[in-house]
Amino acid sequence: MEPQFPFTVPGGSPREAISEGEARFERLRATGGLFLGPAAFLLILAFPFALEAQAHRLAAILAWVVIYWVTEAIPLPATALLGPLLCVILGVAEMKAAFASFAHPIIFLFIGSFMIAQAMMVHGLDRRLATTLLSRPWVSRTPFRLMMVLGGFTALLSMWISNTAATVMVYPIVLGLLRGIPACGAGYTTGMLLMVAYGASIGGLGTLIGTPPNMLGVGLIREQIGVKISFAEWMLFGVPLMAAMLAVLVGLLYWLHRPTGRWNSAGGSTTAAPSRTPWSPGERNAAIVFGVAVVLWLFPAVLALTVGPDSPAALAYERRMPETAVAMLAALLLFLLPVNWAARTFTLTWRDAASINWGTILLFGGGLALGDLMFKTQLSQVIGSGLADFLRVESLWAVTGFAILLGIVMSELTSNTASATMVIPVVIAVAKAAGVDPLPPALGACLGASYGFMLPISTAPNAIIYGSGLVPIRRMVRAGILFDLAGFVIIWLGLWLLYPLLQGL
Repeated sequence: MEPQFPFTVPGGSPREAISEGEARFERLRATGGLFLGPAAFLLILAFPFALEAQAHRLAAILAWVVIYWVTEAIPLPATALLGPLLCVILGVAEMKAAFASFAHPIIFLFIGSFMIAQAMMVHGLDRRLATTLLSRPWVSRTPFRLMMVLGGFTALLSMWISNTAATVMVYPIVLGLLRGIPACGAGYTTGMLLMVAYGASIGGLGTLIGTPPNMLGVGLIREQIGVKISFAEWMLFGVPLMAAMLAVLVGLLYWLHRPTGRWNSAGGSTTAAPSRTPWSPGERNAAIVFGVAVVLWLFPAVLALTVGPDSPAALAYERRMPETAVAMLAALLLFLLPVNWAARTFTLTWRDAASINWGTILLFGGGLALGDLMFKTQLSQVIGSGLADFLRVESLWAVTGFAILLGIVMSELTSNTASATMVIPVVIAVAKAAGVDPLPPALGACLGASYGFMLPISTAPNAIIYGSGLVPIRRMVRAGILFDLAGFVIIWLGLWLLYPLLQGL
């Protein structure tokens, strides 16, 4: 018997069922945002800010786009297209430059990863993995333990592969798992999905290769400060910070999103036994492709640990087989591995592939485009310098706090990589001007840049989870604000406690 969900599932696409009052609030929020966005745009455009013309126009465009993203006045992917389009119309960028980010390699990482996840779901591999996981009595004995294990598993994966890849790998498993838990409540469903997205972002902080801002930050620190941080040295402070963040995250999300149904200690709200049916050709092929992708994604970490991240072999592999190439190669294998050779039927059909969430891909492309333009027009530098002057930060730990805060705020508006690119040079300059050690502020900005948890556009994992339709944006914003605040404290305290170690680098 199919479990009864606390949300509707039209055409297999789950959506949360909301009350009449919530629906009324959503209409008011969207209607208000529809007019507030253009009003904020015109107001900022008319106000005589001390900015270059292109940066001034971009600031007005950002205000409009952010308001539309928060209020969902129009579909979020449409808003993602609105920003670059306005940039072209107002002369902030040429058409090719404004829309180039929609062909960024990470977009194709999205596409390839989504196709792998789609094949797993089409052939039921996600359900098989989910029931296997649920059959472990220790894991599913309590809802808190289940959330903790899934978050920890995602974080461990994300230490070695991209946050996006880790999220996409765990995402279909969680969806299958939630389908096997009736009466858990829409809130717990939201919490579990947020646990996966946030856990992936946190896990990326644990190693140097976990997320692009880490590598970018280390490169800028080496160039502008003259400090070289090795793979092992990063883990000495990255892993403890990641563990502290994960512990706080589990407690926070469980507090916000407790299950509403009665939980059966024998296996969640339902008893799940491992499937004893033979594996279908589609399941086998999807598992093979999934395994190939995981091995190829993990291989750079093996090279980094064995021959060093700067060795010729590691550099050659990174150049020839980047994460995007792995995702696309795996996706193409799905169209080549047959499930019925006589009928020429393959693991993934184009009809299946075309049903992936293209809106999420547009959403993230728009965020990358605006982040790139903020850097090119120097709007980010102006914002950072203005905040530094306004706050009058002078001591080492005041500058570090400012750097973390700026990294977190910018990561909510742009991609993590763009945030790190914009913020780290600003805080290094602020630290040098204040006469303090620039290393803690630079690391604070680098770590803070991976802390975008409020909006779907903030990180790729957020965008993927939002695309499920099971995470209302108001709940993402609420959890994101609270975890951003907790993250600020954890990063600041962590750097303060580990400063003697940092001085030895």
